[in-house]
Amino acid sequence: MNNLRRLVLGAFLAVLGFFLVTEHRAHLFGVLPYLFLFACPLFHLLLHRRHGGHGIDSPQGRKEPDSQANAGGHSHG
Repeated sequence: MNNLRRLVLGAFLAVLGFFLVTEHRAHLFGVLPYLFLFACPLFHLLLHRRHGGHGIDSPQGRKEPDSQANAGGHSHG
């Protein structure tokens, strides 16, 4: 019985979505540029959480190349 309810609900939502898109196409496409503008800062906030944000470099995790070690390894002096 539960599967039948899901099937009927899915069919109803599909028909509802179809008529919503076909009857209100001008309204939906008129809002589309604003949705893209809203998505930019939203994605910026969501995706920058993964790598720690802007300008956060820990000196312990990163090794800078030593200038003397890259100079050939020999000192003639």
